[in-house]
Formats: sequence, C-alpha cells, structure tokens
Amino acid sequence: MDIFLKNIKGCRDTKAAKELLFGQLPNYSPSTVKALDVAIKAHADQKRKSGEPYIVHPILVAAITAFVSGDEIMVQAALLHDVVEDTDLDIENIAKEFSDDVAHLVEGLTKIVAIRDEKLASSQSNEKLLSSALSFRKMLIASIQDVRVLVIKLCDRLHNMLTIDALNKDKQKRIAESAQSENRVQKKK
Repeated sequence: MDIFLKNIKGCRDTKAAKELLFGQLPNYSPSTVKALDVAIKAHADQKRKSGEPYIVHPILVAAITAFVSGDEIMVQAALLHDVVEDTDLDIENIAKEFSDDVAHLVEGLTKIVAIRDEKLASSQSNEKLLSSALSFRKMLIASIQDVRVLVIKLCDRLHNMLTIDALNKDKQKRIAESAQSENRVQKKK
C-alpha cells in the first residue's frame, strides 16, 4: 500500500493517473471508460491549485477507490464525483448516461459537499471544533443510506491530504486542525 500511495502522491499528469487507475482495475467495462471520458470532457479547462489538470484528481480518487473496494460502480462514481458540483452536468445527465446506482452515488457525494460548511473558523475558536464535528456528523448521516458514498468521500479526502502541499501553510494548518478536531470528536463517542 505504501508504494501505491507514494505513486498516487507523486502523480501529476493524466496519462500516469489513468495507468494507476487501470492498474487497480484490470477488467474494466466500457461504462468505466465512458465515465472517464465524461469526466475528462467536463473538467477539460479546470486546473488544481498546484497547476495540474483538475481531471488528475478524480482519476486518482477513482484509483484509490478501486484499490480499497474493487467495485467498478464506485470507481465510476469516483470519476464523476465532482462533475455535478463543478460543471454544467447534473444528476439527470448522469442518470441518463450511467446506471441508477452510479447516479445515486454521485448524488450522495454531491449532497455531502452541499452540507459541508465552506468557511473554516479560526484555529483558536471553540466554534471550529463544533463546526467540524457537525460537518463530520452530517457527512456520516448522509452516507448511512449507502456506505459506498462514505468510502468514496474518504478516498477523495485521502487524495486531498496527499496533495495538501500545493496549498499555503496557513490553509494546510487549518485543514489539518479540522481533521484533528473530527478525530477528537469521534474518540469521545
């Protein structure tokens, strides 16, 4: 696993990301290729803060998802996880082009994004711990209907944490503290 995550962390281009994905999913279907093509077209002009093509992120989230689950439906949803949120495509487009199962997972992932607070409270604030705990709780409740949503979301967060070095130090610290707060809340339960 260490080598796999090291390869994920170091991957910055679409071709290498695809190789990592298909290395984890050797018997993929045409639907997975279609999900990849839709995601590539949808994110064509987008870049990450690091300057790399945005599509590298969903492909690597899908590769991590394939690594932990081997579930091709989850991989397709991981490829499409940011399409509804960041592009002109909507859930109806996804449902029309893919299975109801894929659309259901993408919709669940989109709902998690919608319920998360966008602003982070100051790191010295008690509001920060409460906000992070409530956000994490909402994410868990949203995923209870289908645990696969939570698995994909955790794969998404793992990739974001592996690439956190592209952010400025202050933002890195706030994100790390937010994750630490969520862990403290979980340990208290």
